Amino acid sequence: MNIALIVLAVIVFFVAMTFLKSFKTVPQGYKWIVERFGKYQQTLEPGLRWIVPYVDEVRYRVTTKDIVLDIASQEVITRDNVVIIANAVAFINIVQPEKAVYGIENYSGAIQNLVQTSLRSIVGEMDLDSALSSRDEIKAHLKNAISADIADWGITLKTVEIQDIKPSQTMQIAMEEQAAAERQRRATVTRADGQKQAAILEADGRLEASRRDGEAQVVLANASEQAIRLVTEAVGANETPVVYLLGEQYIRAIDQLAKSDNAKTVVLPADILNTVKGFMGR
Repeated sequence: MNIALIVLAVIVFFVAMTFLKSFKTVPQGYKWIVERFGKYQQTLEPGLRWIVPYVDEVRYRVTTKDIVLDIASQEVITRDNVVIIANAVAFINIVQPEKAVYGIENYSGAIQNLVQTSLRSIVGEMDLDSALSSRDEIKAHLKNAISADIADWGITLKTVEIQDIKPSQTMQIAMEEQAAAERQRRATVTRADGQKQAAILEADGRLEASRRDGEAQVVLANASEQAIRLVTEAVGANETPVVYLLGEQYIRAIDQLAKSDNAKTVVLPADILNTVKGFMGR
């Protein structure tokens, strides 16, 4: 009696275990790879699925969510032999899990290496300025370069983004020094132009002042000539007014001479009237 119960319990347990092994619940966002005797059998979609117990085995559980792959920074040499640092991030989705697990040993590492080598090849054909200002172009070339390759692994490249692309530390220092030298050169040119313009304006000012002084002297000379002529016509033979005017001009000239920086001693004649008459030849 006890043996029969034990056998029955064993049979019930075996049936229960068989039932449990026959049904699998695949969660949403995953696909399971089933093998039969070590060979690929089928891919289980999300939901309650049935397999042959003790024969079929779930070997791989593959996510169908988008996967983010961080591409490590690397040094890249441009066409003009400048070293720049570049890194990227790739977004992939596994659409055929059986190809992803059987087509390549490590699809994540393979894609990362593929992006790095493609990035080096693309940037290597560009100049420094183009590489720094053409992220969208690099992105498009990079996506086209690796999409076909990873499609054989049942993987779709959703997008790839260039996270950072910049000159190396040594190159940054050289560029900063070059920029500083250019700014210094422009400042020197600007300062020289300013000094040149100031000198031109100053010379123009002196020229204009000299021209005005000359015109003023001509006007004064004409005025003096006119005054002497009028006085001479008015007095006729009487020379006293003429002598007075000439004496006044003589005293004014000596006064200006005394105010000169080079004047040391000014000697005035004792008889200015006779001196003026002497100038007139009388």
